[in-house]
Amino acid sequence: MDSREFRGMWLATVANRDWPSKPGLTAARQRAELLAYLDTAVARGLNAVVLQVRPTADALWPSRFEPWAQCLTGTQGRDPGWDPLGTAVREAHARGLELHAWFNPYRVANHTDPARLTAGHPARVHPEWVLPYGGKLYYNPGLPEVRRFVQDAMLDAVARYAVDAVHWDDYFYPYPVAGETFEDDEAYARHGAGFPDRAAWRRDNTDRLVKETAARIRRTGKNVRFGISPFGVWRNAATDPLGSDTRAGVQTYDDLYADTRAWVRRGWIDYIVPQLYWHIGHAPADYAKLLRWWDGAVRGTGVDLYVGEALYKAGDRAQPAAWRDPAELSRHLTLARNVAGVRGHCYFSAKEVRADPIGAMSRVAAEHYGRRAGK
Repeated sequence: MDSREFRGMWLATVANRDWPSKPGLTAARQRAELLAYLDTAVARGLNAVVLQVRPTADALWPSRFEPWAQCLTGTQGRDPGWDPLGTAVREAHARGLELHAWFNPYRVANHTDPARLTAGHPARVHPEWVLPYGGKLYYNPGLPEVRRFVQDAMLDAVARYAVDAVHWDDYFYPYPVAGETFEDDEAYARHGAGFPDRAAWRRDNTDRLVKETAARIRRTGKNVRFGISPFGVWRNAATDPLGSDTRAGVQTYDDLYADTRAWVRRGWIDYIVPQLYWHIGHAPADYAKLLRWWDGAVRGTGVDLYVGEALYKAGDRAQPAAWRDPAELSRHLTLARNVAGVRGHCYFSAKEVRADPIGAMSRVAAEHYGRRAGK
């Protein structure tokens, strides 16, 4: 991807957001839907698909570590009768598309009942690894054995398939939920010595996950890149003079314990896809200002900057008026053309790439993707 513009789309499987359209379809129907999405990517002039292959501590391949994903059959652990990840890699490459394997490191379930997990699920075998928070279950990032296990689970896919990249989204420590506490007292007592406070220890835990995963990917000897797509604001300038001219309610450094800027500056990752899910001129978080801030963050690092685009907002009447203009998204790409560090864009998500309710994606393709970004 080094010599060409990145044109990607996220293909989300958690809760059947994009694919499969519902759980329990036949293997043939699941496969047909997947291939249709790959064909859609080609038709829109894209060159990469970011497929979510580990949505809730389960797998879209026959993993040695975790059960089959619930989104396939409706029952976690049930063999769907085919290999979705293997098929996706093969068929994407046949179409000249890159296939980036998208993993969620710590999310175990979108509920808090371990009994609903399949009997042999690692979270049931090791209940001490798991914490409930905000109506969901999470692996505890403060436990070294958890960090080791989730790396093993993700790297199983890297070892077995010709994926082009390991990709993470914005979920590290969970987003804050008012009135709730992430109960990691015990882990902090055991492992937090030497840190000035719990926040510093939590950030170090996330740093370790990133740094260790990067090293392990490189040790495979495969040409596999490592990319992360964080929430778009590292820190507001009012919090830190190095931060962006924003007034965002969430700051990844402070709230998700994810020092995204440091990962870039230290060269631990190959690309970063900040989710700049706001319109140009949005006062609390202006797309244009954040674009320039991230350009500055990657400058001189060798880390590629791709921009996460909120295609899902286009035409949504619950969003600010700018998103009802089919040209808003295309203006993002026009603006980015004049920002030296931007090497491409990624669209959330595949369902909207296909449906294109107000023609925003068609407009992007016509105005910016007239010629294919070659393999």
